[in-house]
Amino acid sequence: MSPEQLRALEKDVKKRKRIASEWASQLHDLVEDRLPAAYKEIPDIAQSTFDACRAWEEASERLKTAQTQAG
Repeated sequence: MSPEQLRALEKDVKKRKRIASEWASQLHDLVEDRLPAAYKEIPDIAQSTFDACRAWEEASERLKTAQTQAG
């Protein structure tokens, strides 16, 4: 894998981590500021947070594998 491809993977991991953090922040805000009135929002925000964290994990694994192979 080329250095440019590795940098692209690193950028993707950072992007996905930022997105996961943003969803986690929304979940935190829901819990801190809007419950119990907004309890119906929990499933959607929780699922989006879960999906974003999974996407970050998958991107991290791709990067780790690429770094090992480039090694």
